[in-house]
Amino acid sequence: QVQLVESGGGSVRTGGSLRLSCAASGRGVSSYAMAWFRRTPQKEREWVAAISWDGGSKYYANAVKGRSTISRDNSKNTVSLQVNNLRPEDTAVYYCAVDRRGSGVPGLENAYHYGQGTQVTVSS
Repeated sequence: QVQLVESGGGSVRTGGSLRLSCAASGRGVSSYAMAWFRRTPQKEREWVAAISWDGGSKYYANAVKGRSTISRDNSKNTVSLQVNNLRPEDTAVYYCAVDRRGSGVPGLENAYHYGQGTQVTVSS
């Protein structure tokens, strides 16, 4: 059973930065792609970024491209998301996910398992 625990959320001003972390545990977790999603009360869960099992491939949603970096450390079973130049529209609960079937990017072959989430609030 994979378990994911997110941390690093908080309240920041517009233009600030946050680094979200996800500690993963469970058999084979380092061999799966990982991803970050976010959800607001007004929107369905939105995919944010993904990283391949070895960290060699990274993917970003247009909403965060150019100001975010996803990374992972398989020796520690952690995945991180650095988001810079935060905007009020980035306010959401951010979820870490392991994708046991796909690349981490939403498509036809995903099998996501999510953590509990961490709140990010950006004020103007």
